[in-house]
Amino acid sequence: MWIHVIVDVPTGQTDHPFTYRVPAQWQASVKVGVRVHVPFGIGNRLIQGVVVALDVEPTEGFEIKDIAAVLDEEPVLTVEQLWLVEQLRHQVFSFKIQLLKTMMPSLLQSQYDKLYQATEKLGSDDCQRFFPNGPERQASKMNPEELAEIQKLVAKKQVEVKYLALDQASLKYENWYRSVPRVLESLVISKQAKRRLEARDYLLQKSDEGRLVDFNKEFSSAISKYFREVGAIEVYSKSISRSASFFEGVESTQPPVLNPQQAAAKRLILGHVGEKKTQPVLLEGITGSGKTEVYLQVIEQVLKDGKNAIVLVPEISLTPQMTKGFIARFGHQVAILHSGLSAGEKYDEWWKITHGQARVVIGARSAIFAPLQNIGIIIIDEEHESSYKQDNNPRYHAREVAQLRAQYHQAALVLGSATPSLESRARASKGVYDFVVLNQRANPLALIPSVEVIDLRDHRTTKGEQTISPPLLEALQETLERGEQAVLMLNRRGYSSFMMCRVCGEVDTCPNCDISLTLHLSTRTMNCHYCDFRKGIPQTCPNCQSQDIHYYGTGTEKAQKELELLLPEARVLRMDVDTTRKKGSHEKILAKFGQAEADILLGTQMIAKGLDFPNVTLVGVLNADTGIHLPDFRSSERTFQLLTQVAGRAGRATKPGKVYLQTYNPDHYAIQYASKQDYEGFYREEMRIRKMAAYPPYFYTVALHFSHKDPKLVEKIAYQALGTLRQFLSPNAILLGPTPSTISRTHNLYHYQIMIKYRQEPRLEAVLNHILEISQTKEFQAVRLTIDHEPQ
Repeated sequence: MWIHVIVDVPTGQTDHPFTYRVPAQWQASVKVGVRVHVPFGIGNRLIQGVVVALDVEPTEGFEIKDIAAVLDEEPVLTVEQLWLVEQLRHQVFSFKIQLLKTMMPSLLQSQYDKLYQATEKLGSDDCQRFFPNGPERQASKMNPEELAEIQKLVAKKQVEVKYLALDQASLKYENWYRSVPRVLESLVISKQAKRRLEARDYLLQKSDEGRLVDFNKEFSSAISKYFREVGAIEVYSKSISRSASFFEGVESTQPPVLNPQQAAAKRLILGHVGEKKTQPVLLEGITGSGKTEVYLQVIEQVLKDGKNAIVLVPEISLTPQMTKGFIARFGHQVAILHSGLSAGEKYDEWWKITHGQARVVIGARSAIFAPLQNIGIIIIDEEHESSYKQDNNPRYHAREVAQLRAQYHQAALVLGSATPSLESRARASKGVYDFVVLNQRANPLALIPSVEVIDLRDHRTTKGEQTISPPLLEALQETLERGEQAVLMLNRRGYSSFMMCRVCGEVDTCPNCDISLTLHLSTRTMNCHYCDFRKGIPQTCPNCQSQDIHYYGTGTEKAQKELELLLPEARVLRMDVDTTRKKGSHEKILAKFGQAEADILLGTQMIAKGLDFPNVTLVGVLNADTGIHLPDFRSSERTFQLLTQVAGRAGRATKPGKVYLQTYNPDHYAIQYASKQDYEGFYREEMRIRKMAAYPPYFYTVALHFSHKDPKLVEKIAYQALGTLRQFLSPNAILLGPTPSTISRTHNLYHYQIMIKYRQEPRLEAVLNHILEISQTKEFQAVRLTIDHEPQ
């Protein structure tokens, strides 16, 4: 028996299946989609691979080797996923093994240290068996079969965790702790005995079972061992789901009656389920128009018809309200996949999906690869978000993957947004997408908030920068007096953007990146937001030793300090990357705000979408200009989208809402159209500019990024690639560069880029694959290349 295997060696020379022979002992186990260990290359070192075909013809003229082991009892990749890899290889310029690994559960790719941590959490003897010397043992000393055995153990459907079965009666009798010295008038109890008595009291207060690993953390493994020996507790294994907590405390809800616009959208979308040729539906709905309820009721009908659903949302860990809404409607049929989950939680959700226990998958970008069968509908909410594009290899866009999967299953594909991307809106105008608009709020009593633009040039003071203008401060005071809540957005974290010496003009920059360091007062450090370099706050200028240094720019941390000074009675919550590093912190902050334990929620763009709090009547954007002048042709589009989204957080219930946009550029068209909540007006103006500048959606784009620690070498290789492109592409292709990237150095690497703009280039895929292949050879001299189709 011969099979085809894609090996885990991401190079151009290995980007195709290799033929292997299957010994008799593995023939019953080998299936398409399982991982295998195979000998490869000189020395026949064992590496991992994925079986992509069975019963193939042997390749003549080549030595065919035997596989060493089958690593999985069941396939970890479906036939559809293997088909997807072949399709995406034409769009995403990454090697097949990189695409395959993107679709696998991360736990099956875990490195030694992560496996150690996961095994330790099992609270079982397996940790001691596999890691007798703790984390010090190196992965290189572990053979592949042993590594696979640990992966299987850690990645069981539900982790086996030791539980305490408590014998309450025996705990109350003295026979088991007679050996514990009692407190007598003439004796002082020993420390060990005291801890045992504390443990006994702890157990008596608890229910009839609990996790041994938690008990050991509270006390020690020695104490639990003693209790087992004297018969006070019994230890046994019990399967638990690592993701069970998602469903705790969520009450079920019933679908409300849709308004006429929502009902029409539902009918149109359901009409696309089962179509032979998928035509995506662009659902443009203003904030508060009830797009989510349309999604829920469409999915309900799809489930009744025996089909399943995938829902993508951006940064799902930031939008627990939406997650709970789906769980409330569909219960344990829901599986959740996003980056905030542990590897074990992700695996349990993946297992639910592969075994048909989940019928609705809700998640971030990578959830589009969920191994769901019989899909009836795929929904991408906030489809304009750039987070749907993977920013490292493989650089896929979830929208393109969704279109392939919808075609494969003859499923409906819905792209929803209050501010669609220009590419999607242009396709809708040409009939490539079906188009439906919701321009009324779902709650008839909820009015679209009024928006006021505040020109910060009118409020400049000699005292320096002031984040809160007088009109916004007055509005905040009035909001607090009414017992209502406010949301303030400043899309820049930290305290100050940069430090500059006022004598010599020196700016404190990162030693690894060409970027200024940001002051973080809470940690008293200067931080780089690219490579995470940190150092203490300097007291003198590093160049001239002057003490006349000043901090410029404002971040969320500084804005919080200013709010506490101006409104000492206000309870302020801050939500940014710095306050949400711990798992579950997003949910805790939003829960506190939703329970009226705070008056003001201050944050970065993560508060701009997915939040629905009925008592929020005021939204303030402290600086609408933070992204408007970035050297990016989408900067105006992103500014308009962000301002429109955050404005939609106000007045979502019966109370009227008010929005204040603070800006130094009040006449900029993106701010003007955002203040009017006029998407169609912005769309027409932005399309006019894009056409003049030959940018999407009028042209397609591809970016080639080159990186190396030697700036002269990376420039030389970039120019060589430019020569190859000129040789093979038509004169109609527009080639920009090579030029240093916007931030020319990060992580001690220098970056150059080439941008290709084109309409039709039949030879483009072939020439890009050619450049990708030679990038793995000595000719490229270790310069790192990434090819980004439609870069964001």
